Amino acid sequence: MTRQGPGGLLRRHRDFRLLWGGEVSGKFGAAVTGVAMPLAALSVMDVGPFAVSLLSAASWLPWLIIGLPVGAWVDRLPRRPIMLASAACSLLLFLTVPVAHALDLLDYTWLLVLALLAGVSAVFFQTAYTVYLPSLLGAEDLQEGNAKLHGSASAAQIAGQGGGGLLVQTVGAINGLLANAATFAISLVCLSAIRHREPTLTKSAEPRPSGALVKEITEGMRLVAHDPWFRAFALYGAASNVALMGYQSILVLFLTEDVDLAPGAVGGLIAVANSGGVAGAIVARHLARRMGTARAMLFFALGLTALSLLIPLTFAGPGLLLYAVGGFCTAAGVVAVNVIRAGFQQLYCPPDMLGRLTASSYFLNYGALPLGAVLGGVLGEALGVREATWILTAGVPLAGLILLASPVRKCRDLPVEVRGSDRVNSPTEPVQSGD
Repeated sequence: MTRQGPGGLLRRHRDFRLLWGGEVSGKFGAAVTGVAMPLAALSVMDVGPFAVSLLSAASWLPWLIIGLPVGAWVDRLPRRPIMLASAACSLLLFLTVPVAHALDLLDYTWLLVLALLAGVSAVFFQTAYTVYLPSLLGAEDLQEGNAKLHGSASAAQIAGQGGGGLLVQTVGAINGLLANAATFAISLVCLSAIRHREPTLTKSAEPRPSGALVKEITEGMRLVAHDPWFRAFALYGAASNVALMGYQSILVLFLTEDVDLAPGAVGGLIAVANSGGVAGAIVARHLARRMGTARAMLFFALGLTALSLLIPLTFAGPGLLLYAVGGFCTAAGVVAVNVIRAGFQQLYCPPDMLGRLTASSYFLNYGALPLGAVLGGVLGEALGVREATWILTAGVPLAGLILLASPVRKCRDLPVEVRGSDRVNSPTEPVQSGD
């Protein structure tokens, strides 16, 4: 791709704008659903903390079941058609909500199956989208592209969660779920309008031997296990996601029952806290240039997320500020780490392995989410929701110790060249800043 001047991707790159629009609309709908689905289960179906946590677990469980083979398939196939098919399937799934409701079939089981199947579509979309981005942008634009996508996704979550609470309060939880169908329709339109076509993937004239898929999956897992950078990031992502999803799976219950907030206020408060994700995406690149990418990652993962311990202190009235500050800093730290890590992996990983690396990393990272959701429900039932929130929020900054014990601690900057190249910076020696 020809470089058109620094910065301003949304202004100068039509296809990136369309990809951005499709991704952001999907994140907005998912955020609305994240508020509407547990509220539907609580208000309409009268379920408890464990049942609510299972809805979150079901949406992430497909990463454990199909995540690894999907990575191998994405390395073999064009990625944009995969994204289109995934968005179309998600659209159809959420259109079943009004139909089932009209036929008096909509119950907790329906919601659970819906969350599971929508999670399957998300596995295909997210893996393909992560691999597609480096083919759309030049290497010099990847960091800016990742920052814009992560920041905009956080902004969409803010609007979706804030609007989701108000929408549920106005039209009810079931009708609130329909917002996701419309957002997937927007994603389909945006992705269909992209003009960029990926390079044709070279296909072997001979049929793939028996066991080829298993071999390719194993190569991806071996890459994560043997490379000290990929291994550290995968383990950190898994540990932090257990803690994050653990407290988030019972967050609506915590705010409605322990803090005694109305649904509209719940969505608004969560949206305020999650605005930290936008801030994290904005400052990630700038702080990484000043401090170095490795040092900035440690600051965000260990320092900023330590304020998550303010969340379980939340109480009604002025005490809501504790959740706002704690949630804001946690979201900022998590998103900033994701921005830095995404840019590193897209540059450092061999292009023909990126799908398998993505799937292997997500297998651990996202596969940990249903475990965290179930853990949140179990602890909430056994100890009480506030006590469970204390334990789980403490796990967020503690996960950063994995990075502190890795090569990240020894460097100012992360490597910037493809793994296996003679030019790759050594993971055991400090890397000089490019400033």
